[in-house]
Amino acid sequence: MGRLDGKVAIVTGGAQGIGAAYAKALAREGASVCVADIDDPAATVGDINAAGGQVLAVTVDVAAPNSVREMVQKTVSAFGAVHILVNNAALFGKLPLKPFEDISSDEWDKVMAVNVRGVFECCKAVTPQMRAQAYGKIINIASGTVYKGTPMLLHYVTSKGAMVAFTRALARELGPAGVRVNCIAPGLTMSDNVRENSSWADTLVRQINATRAVQRDQQPEDLLGTLVYLCSADSDFVTGQTVVVDGGSVMH
Repeated sequence: MGRLDGKVAIVTGGAQGIGAAYAKALAREGASVCVADIDDPAATVGDINAAGGQVLAVTVDVAAPNSVREMVQKTVSAFGAVHILVNNAALFGKLPLKPFEDISSDEWDKVMAVNVRGVFECCKAVTPQMRAQAYGKIINIASGTVYKGTPMLLHYVTSKGAMVAFTRALARELGPAGVRVNCIAPGLTMSDNVRENSSWADTLVRQINATRAVQRDQQPEDLLGTLVYLCSADSDFVTGQTVVVDGGSVMH
């Protein structure tokens, strides 16, 4: 028996990296999973299929309302419900570090469209189904950078700060409907995109690790226990919270 047997989950940004780890973790716990991404999610879907999980692949642009509504419709059609939404899709790993004066207005708007409005669109699309069920779990993804005021990524840090406020306000609105809304704030996690981004040189990663109580690289697997807890019945009386998972760099 998995902790999520009988549950249906949507994971956005699930084609690779941390999102793929999220999707596979939920499937291992028994959830039927819609892996949704603007990129081809075939690799993640193949891994879940190979492990005997129930999975659906959907191509989605989270900043496009029609695309997001279609994602939810396909999930309900395939599995009959949506109990869990993990709003993982975001722009980060490929963003170069730069002074805020060098961030163009177009780049700022693109980050906000995906990282903030994309979450808004996904929540709007899935909430009618969760209200009808009188149950749901929405998991947003912030960042430990919010609590540090990390420089050289002002658009990203601002977008993730919005997730903390968004989570608190939406939890108030949806609590009476039986929908819990929580947030995970990871530290710098060594996903493929981060490893391939020259902005995150070894020296900078070592400096970040030195701020942690547990002084090592953070891996996607370090986030999975918190994710499963927030998606499961174990956290049914927890809502509006942001849990920092970063090895103790941030303590709040």
